[in-house]
Amino acid sequence: MTPNPLEILKKHFGYDTFRPYQEEIIRSVLNCEDCLVIMPTGGGKSICYQIPAISQAGTFIVISPLIALMKDQVESLQANGVKAVFLNSTLLQDEEQKLISSIREGKIKLLYLSPEKLLSRSMYNLLKDIEISGFAIDEAHCISAWGHDFREEYSKLAFLKEKWPAVPVIALTATADKITRRDITIQLNLKSPKIFISSFNRPNLSLQVRPGQKVYQQVRNIVARHKGESGIIYCLSRKTCEEVATKLTVDGYKATHYHAGMESKKRTKVQEDFIKDNVPIIVATIAFGMGIDKSNIRFVIHYNLPKNIEGYYQEIGRGGRDGLPCETVMFYSFRDVMLLRDFAMGSTQSEIQLAKLKRIQQYAEAEVCRRKILMTYFGEDMEENCGNCDVCKNPPKVVDATITIQMALSALKRLDERVGIGTLIDVLRGSQRTIIFQQGYHKIKTYGVGKEISVAEWQHYILQMLHHGLVEIAYDQKHVLKVTHAGNDVLFKKRRVNLVSPHEKGDGLKPYLKPEPVKTKKQVFEEGLFDQLRQLRKQIADSIGVPPYVVFSDATLKEMAADHPISLEEMSMISGVGEYKLATYGEAFINEIQHYLTHSEIKSSVIRGKTYIETLQLIKEGNSIPEIAIKRKIHETTVYSHIAYLVEKKLIHDIKNYISDEEIRLITAAIKTIGSSEALKPIFDHLGQKISFGKIRLALSFAKINDN
Repeated sequence: MTPNPLEILKKHFGYDTFRPYQEEIIRSVLNCEDCLVIMPTGGGKSICYQIPAISQAGTFIVISPLIALMKDQVESLQANGVKAVFLNSTLLQDEEQKLISSIREGKIKLLYLSPEKLLSRSMYNLLKDIEISGFAIDEAHCISAWGHDFREEYSKLAFLKEKWPAVPVIALTATADKITRRDITIQLNLKSPKIFISSFNRPNLSLQVRPGQKVYQQVRNIVARHKGESGIIYCLSRKTCEEVATKLTVDGYKATHYHAGMESKKRTKVQEDFIKDNVPIIVATIAFGMGIDKSNIRFVIHYNLPKNIEGYYQEIGRGGRDGLPCETVMFYSFRDVMLLRDFAMGSTQSEIQLAKLKRIQQYAEAEVCRRKILMTYFGEDMEENCGNCDVCKNPPKVVDATITIQMALSALKRLDERVGIGTLIDVLRGSQRTIIFQQGYHKIKTYGVGKEISVAEWQHYILQMLHHGLVEIAYDQKHVLKVTHAGNDVLFKKRRVNLVSPHEKGDGLKPYLKPEPVKTKKQVFEEGLFDQLRQLRKQIADSIGVPPYVVFSDATLKEMAADHPISLEEMSMISGVGEYKLATYGEAFINEIQHYLTHSEIKSSVIRGKTYIETLQLIKEGNSIPEIAIKRKIHETTVYSHIAYLVEKKLIHDIKNYISDEEIRLITAAIKTIGSSEALKPIFDHLGQKISFGKIRLALSFAKINDN
């Protein structure tokens, strides 16, 4: 009998409910249907093929582009009690032969391979001799020339449907526009595939674009706000990576650099140190990241403008994969635009690259909700503003900038429209640079007319003039500025123009640090416990040679810190604690929590009472259990445990809104049969796992009160 997917989710991964589309995708794969899954980074793509692999006979083959990605996935699965392995060049011959024997014996549920390994003759001979339950193509956008990370070896994967036509293929990616999606289905030869496009909205990621002046100073301030937390800083050049990492190190932060020019062993060491929380900050080119499944990245910074929206979205998507907040900041300058344009012009797909560069430039210049722009790009409508981007948090006020614009346009006309942005600003500010005098630019009537306006402010105004179509850049004439028809209307036809004041939007030179709010006793208590649990997690992870997040995610530790479970039953209700992890790590974390509660100056009962009273207040307001879970950002099983506690404290007297009479009868009968009412798991199993832990605990609390 095939296990229920929800049971596998709880048993191996510790979650009570699926995320949107996961269950439908799993059912489709189990029905041997081909699927294309577009789901944001951190959205739970892996579950969509891991559960089908666990729940049926045979081995599921997963094609993954990077060794580090395979290693992360396999370590996480093994930590959840799932038999998974990878075969790649890092293995010794004896190790590989041992694993191949296990695969032939049918002991392995998931086998991770690179496309190169899959295409080898020896691997084909192995696969044709074993039972294959499915193929998963991860990072499927790599197969399309329209995608942002095309890899030639992926284009040969169409043979899978030719050789194994009855075996389902599931292609997965976080970033693919309409053209790329269509190309993936064609290139992989998928048969009438079901296409699932999950929401691209990642509300836990804050979005911000800042002017590219004094960038390092701003970066240092951001890092200071995230002291001790993990983050990635993306740079365009290898040299910049090394310089920024060195500056951060000198300033007292643990940081290192990563780029394709480093030796392979050094890159591997850097990546391992980052994954294992030994070095929290990586300064890297885009060569870094695809193989990273690290869930606790709290900030992602783009030191330079990214090449396109797909790459940008994938890179910021590496932050906050545990669902907790992550700050993302992009720095934007015309210098980067010019450099990226030159790169695009030199590529074999210059037209595509230039078009995509234009889109990311428009995003950076936008004065509307940034998340709306991202959602629209990926074909998803978003009615309300997100409230978690710089534009939403600080809506710009516009001012009549007509006179300022006329200064710039008049100077540009007098310079015969043959200078770039930098020289135009120099003339407007009355610069004493030698080149200005050599060219005779100091003789024009408008020389120095804008000397009261700073360089940063002029850059801000000219950026908006471009955005409003008043000037344009002649890329084929060494990037000089030209006045457009709309610009002539402002200059000669008295057209008025409102622009965002640089003082309203900020010029990137003001202090970035905000005053820390005063923390409540509850926050101090939970943060202290979280730090203790994080240290324990690191010790356990180091002892078994895996990244800390493989043991438990930050989100799981945060929930432990908030609910501080002190029994295995309570620990089993924490999201992310499955049966295998409960048995393996449960006692150690319970002991740490009990030790902290015993020695904390803030008494547990005070904290516990407050969190339960918050739930009680929401109950009194008429909220259902799902509504309380959403509002309090906790799981429904935790809400049930709160209600059970409130029943025992006689603050709730009627439980019929939360559990039926029939369910109470079944639980009571199970207790009589088993002969014990202390542990939840035996009751749960006796009832065929059809009544949740939360309801069982609630019934036990109700029975306890009635017995007394």
